[in-house]
Amino acid sequence: MTPKRGPRRRDRHGRGLRGPLAPSHVPMAKSRSERFDDLVLDAVDRLRPRWERQLSAVEFAVEEVPPLSELGDGPSLGSDPIPFGRADAASGQSPASVVVYRRPLEARARDRDMLGAMVHDTVVEQVATLLGLSPETVDPGYDDRR
Repeated sequence: MTPKRGPRRRDRHGRGLRGPLAPSHVPMAKSRSERFDDLVLDAVDRLRPRWERQLSAVEFAVEEVPPLSELGDGPSLGSDPIPFGRADAASGQSPASVVVYRRPLEARARDRDMLGAMVHDTVVEQVATLLGLSPETVDPGYDDRR
């Protein structure tokens, strides 16, 4: 009886998984969702110097798609029926939160630069909603990109 071997990683012709394509520390090794998370963190970091005190208790999160409860039934009056994010005020034990939806933003962006700008605008809009301010007050450069 031959000793049992571990799972084979390559087929008998030598064509199979050999290992990662890039080292884990280079940007190419990050998944699309990890790169999106980085864009959200960059947008938040750009707002922190001015709004540090107000944002200290706010949690930022990324979800794939909005829940069905946030989607309208049928055609809506607004130009964009699918939300890019939401802001929830603090209630009880749960802190205030800003949620950004990854898939709707990625579907509308033409390239990575446009995606970064759209993510930043979404974060600014949701923070403005949370603070009860206009987006132009939260980020003075917001109106310049429109």
